[in-house]
Amino acid sequence: MSTIAQQAREITGGVDTHKDTHTAAVVDSAGRPLGAEQFEATAAGYRKLLAWLRSFGTLVLVGVEGTGAYGAGLAHHLREQDVSVVEIDRPDRKARRWQGKSDPVDAEAAARAALAQRRTGTPKRRDGRVEALRSLRVARRSAIRQRADVSRQMKNLIITAPEELRAVLRDLGDRQLIATCSASRPDAKRAGEPVVAARLALRTLARRHQRLGEEIVELDELITPLVTEIAPALLALNGVGADVAGQLLVTAGENSERLHSEAAFAMLCGAAPLPASSGRTQRHRLNRGGDRGANSALYRIVLCRLRWDQRTKDYMARRTADGLSKKEIIRCLKRYIAREIYQALTAPTTSPITAEQLTTAA
Repeated sequence: MSTIAQQAREITGGVDTHKDTHTAAVVDSAGRPLGAEQFEATAAGYRKLLAWLRSFGTLVLVGVEGTGAYGAGLAHHLREQDVSVVEIDRPDRKARRWQGKSDPVDAEAAARAALAQRRTGTPKRRDGRVEALRSLRVARRSAIRQRADVSRQMKNLIITAPEELRAVLRDLGDRQLIATCSASRPDAKRAGEPVVAARLALRTLARRHQRLGEEIVELDELITPLVTEIAPALLALNGVGADVAGQLLVTAGENSERLHSEAAFAMLCGAAPLPASSGRTQRHRLNRGGDRGANSALYRIVLCRLRWDQRTKDYMARRTADGLSKKEIIRCLKRYIAREIYQALTAPTTSPITAEQLTTAA
């Protein structure tokens, strides 16, 4: 084919991403495969991959798998080069069983999915303040989990400790236990004795617990002003603190405009009930998909409002009188709160939600 014809031809690319290499494939506007090639997952490899794609014609769109993981660097490079990028969901299991599994096959499937706009989405941008917030939250979440593990390990150790030590520590509260164990001064030369070894282990765990607490405080001092700077309207909502707001911002991403509707945001958070009707039965079932961290954040907002917000208390009483269970009411409230969060994320100012809107949302 001549160079002029190649330049006039519109093509779509697909990329199957991995840690060390990316495999790219090209299809034309009719979905016919034109080629497949493997490239290194480095800056130089990204440039070669893009040049190779453009050598087949006018590059219209590129579908990339895993834009939030192994494909993050490639997606960022393509956007910098003004290339339209869509995120591709993993291939359908039935199709994969029929056509097999390999990197070129997956890359071609990604290209066809991008061409057909099937199971695609707009990737999150990872070059702004929300990405910085995500990194800090990863460290904070890790510290919280490790601190909880340390606390459980200390209590389990006390259960199996010699009686003379267990009798002293078993009834102490968490804070007093940490303070007591961290201040103990066992003789390290007697580490072969069970009581002394248990005291040494408890002191090490208690001091680790304290260090992790200090890390969490330091990270909170960085996260809270960052969240306030990014989304003050979100923090102004009832029941939304820095931790909850940070999770919702990370879920929405830097480019929150990719959320085309409140229903899409509710589905992303797993708060949109799914239809499960058949024949004369008309019902919905619980949505177990979506971002479970965002779903947990909505749940915490509901619990906070059920305790402190009179509107929510009144709604709970009214819906209970209608025959709904507490779980069903909480599901309705999470869907309503997803609407309010979406408005706060996508609008500079958020008007208060009325009681009529609360009833409609449920």
